[in-house]
Amino acid sequence: MEKVEMEVMYGGEVEETIPRREEETEEGPGPKSRRPFRLPRLDRLILPLLVLLVALGIWETVHQTVAPMLPGPVQTVAKSWDLIRDPFFDRGPNNKGLGWQLLYSLRRVAVGFSLAAAVGIPIGFLIGAAPTFHRAVNPLIQILRPISPLAWLPIGLATFKAANPAATFVIFITAIWPIILNTAFGVQKIPNDYIAVARILKLSSWRRFTKILLPATLPYTFTGLRISVGIAWLVIVAAEMLTGGIGIGFFVWDEWNNLSLEHIILAIFVIGVVGLILDSAMGRLGRRFDYEIR
Repeated sequence: MEKVEMEVMYGGEVEETIPRREEETEEGPGPKSRRPFRLPRLDRLILPLLVLLVALGIWETVHQTVAPMLPGPVQTVAKSWDLIRDPFFDRGPNNKGLGWQLLYSLRRVAVGFSLAAAVGIPIGFLIGAAPTFHRAVNPLIQILRPISPLAWLPIGLATFKAANPAATFVIFITAIWPIILNTAFGVQKIPNDYIAVARILKLSSWRRFTKILLPATLPYTFTGLRISVGIAWLVIVAAEMLTGGIGIGFFVWDEWNNLSLEHIILAIFVIGVVGLILDSAMGRLGRRFDYEIR
């Protein structure tokens, strides 16, 4: 409405000023018509590359001066080239390439994260829509939410008697809280006018959920999902370092036992890149379901 009113009130001025700008461009650019020079896509390509080069330079400087035992960038790539060149080699259950380790970890994350979303989203809707239910479960959530992920690992091992379900349980119990809280917050932020319109139109409960509650809550839910997938990826690395088996976390711990810092640095880099990809993918997916952006 504000945009329409501005066009109505100032429509005449806009029609008068546009020809003046065209006349100025025909006569030649004056001091006021000059535009600041902007490098194309500077912030998306050049600046990240510059920061990466600076980080590599600092890393090499630390290697040369402060910590000679820490391998530098060139030494890391040289000694890890076999892992980079062939990430999917398989020489037995305890000697697999970095690609296989990564896939095993991603599978655990996918299972735990999916369970957290399947349970957390309905609970979040109930908490946001029912104040009585919110008052009943909120103290329990606030008690369980700040517990360290690794504190849950002995509980998972004692309950499931195996490393894989224990790691999945740790991911589930730590990734569920952002989903619940953000979904509940989204339901509580729905304007009362939307609910009133649904009552006037006499929408059924299902249509009220699919046409009003769900679209209005999705941006908040995807914010919780984005936070949770980052937590899940963070937790699985720590859990695998303690449980053993196959996975990127176990790979880091195993290479530490072999005193191969080059392989550890490579794994750290891969962990960071995968975390960036997961976060970006969840962000893009959330924007596609955001009705305000569309």
